[in-house]
Amino acid sequence: MTKNQQETETSLKPSLKARHMTMIALGGSIGTGLFLASGSAISSSGPGGALLAFAAVGLMVYFLMTSLGELATYLPDSGSFSTYASRFVSPAFGFAVGWNFWYNWAVTIAAELAAATVIIKYWFPETSSGLWSLLFLFLMFGLNFLSTKSYGESEYWFAIIKIITVIVFLSVGILMIFGILGGESVGMKNFNLGGSPFHGGFFAFVGVFMAAGFSFQGTELIGVAAGESENPRQNVPRAIRQVFWRILIFYIFAIFVIGMLIPYTDPSLLNGDLNNIGVSPFTLIFERAGFAFAAALMNAVILSSVLSAGNSGMYAATRVLYSMARNGLAPKFLGKLNRRSVPVNALLITSAVGMLAFLASFFGDGIVYNWLLNASGMCGFINWLAIAICHYRFRKSFIVQGHSLSDLPFRARWFPAGPIFAFILCLIAIFGQNLGAFTGETIDWYGIVVSYISVPLFLIIWFGYRWVKKTKVIPLDQCDLSTHQH
Repeated sequence: MTKNQQETETSLKPSLKARHMTMIALGGSIGTGLFLASGSAISSSGPGGALLAFAAVGLMVYFLMTSLGELATYLPDSGSFSTYASRFVSPAFGFAVGWNFWYNWAVTIAAELAAATVIIKYWFPETSSGLWSLLFLFLMFGLNFLSTKSYGESEYWFAIIKIITVIVFLSVGILMIFGILGGESVGMKNFNLGGSPFHGGFFAFVGVFMAAGFSFQGTELIGVAAGESENPRQNVPRAIRQVFWRILIFYIFAIFVIGMLIPYTDPSLLNGDLNNIGVSPFTLIFERAGFAFAAALMNAVILSSVLSAGNSGMYAATRVLYSMARNGLAPKFLGKLNRRSVPVNALLITSAVGMLAFLASFFGDGIVYNWLLNASGMCGFINWLAIAICHYRFRKSFIVQGHSLSDLPFRARWFPAGPIFAFILCLIAIFGQNLGAFTGETIDWYGIVVSYISVPLFLIIWFGYRWVKKTKVIPLDQCDLSTHQH
């Protein structure tokens, strides 16, 4: 065996090119949140409330991505959050963050499988859901099993489909606003319906804020992909810089166009879900513009988005599990690579857990599955919280240990205001998860447990590991700032 072959089997290969990284960043947050949930957001909080909520979360995500960009360019590592948390906070925090991230995306695979089987019924209503779920799981597994490059290439094309759809939608919408396409000019009458673009009050706004947070989850995958980028110090900053413009163009402009063209009182906006693609605001506007095939087109686009999310989730969960195994935070056999530098054991375990979680949806009226899914929903906000904490600690440690900021290949702006702002908004998102459970005539204890179960579980894993291993928070002057991967 040659030296190169040995190296291939002990380390991940840098296989992702600049275009892959850009599209992973661009496609990360474009999905069912934009194509479906944007309608219900406008319906509940009005176009002004929806715009404000998505803008606030978008700003938070921008700061988080610049924080992650600074970390990932200085230390590109497929363990990403777990590695940074272990180095710059404590091994126990890294252990909890790693398993939290893995669980989040392993269960997301199950959610995307369930969504894909619903979507495919549009064309094949009489076919078996189980058969389609196996086919989609095999597709996701195959793309990840072949090589890192096959994952990057599939994400590249998935992202292009979504981006073209949004650009066409925005173009059609602007033409309709000015009456060039689909009838007379609507002006501002729908946007200011009832005398104000805001509707539903504070709690409606908080609900949209939560929905916006879920919509943007996935942008952080760029941090995991950095560990297999051909040139992370150039490719990651380039991809990160696109986050702000993507949020502005794809979400803010899209919600503005929908709010201008469809009154927030339109009952169709409330019903946009996977069982009724026909009332996606995108479908409604395409149909009003005269596109007879709008429902079939959006069904295909949403299916590609769902498969993209599952594909990315499988990739990210597998890489973090592999990295944790290499760092002694997961069973050692999960740190093995095959000849193509794919962590196949970690991939098999992740796929199996995703499939088992999906199968739970067929038993007991899906109660177990709904619990798994609700627990997973909070995990994304915990991951974001961890990014803000890790970046704050990293930058402080960098200065304490005598380094110059000019040594950083990419520097996040607005430090420390950026990560602090993101930290506060993440806390608001976590505690505001189910405010309705506290504000009724009686406290909804079941709703509280279902919504918040991830928080005590995360704390038990964190402090349990700390107690067993007797670990402590690492002093700033002792944080490991070396740029090699362990």
